[in-house]
Amino acid sequence: MKNESSGIVIEVDNDIAKVRTSKHGDCENCGACPGAAASVVNAKNPIGAKPGQHVMFEIEQTNMLKAAFVVYILPIIAILLGVFIGTVLADKIGGNEKTFQIVGGIVLFVLSLLYVKIFDKSTGKKQSMKPVIKRIL
Repeated sequence: MKNESSGIVIEVDNDIAKVRTSKHGDCENCGACPGAAASVVNAKNPIGAKPGQHVMFEIEQTNMLKAAFVVYILPIIAILLGVFIGTVLADKIGGNEKTFQIVGGIVLFVLSLLYVKIFDKSTGKKQSMKPVIKRIL
């Protein structure tokens, strides 16, 4: 499944166009894009859109779901796993269980944030994750 959005091309660099788009309902739920009313996305430009043109672009639903999972769900899982590992370590070592749980949760949460940062950089480079301009309006 694909999500369609429209926007205005503000800059073109080779086959990538920067498109300014206003947020829609899905964006309000996600919150991944910066800005309050508009965001700028880098989209593949196979049709050769030029700056100032109003375009329609598509974003793969699976890409949005994968990004949402990594950004929102993975850190929660990491915290819970850290607390579990802290409990196991406290039982084996004989330390204060709550302290081990807190430290384990914090350590894995920080590691998950580092992974989110790496994921963000790697997806920015992947052509398959970029939106694609489909037509000029």
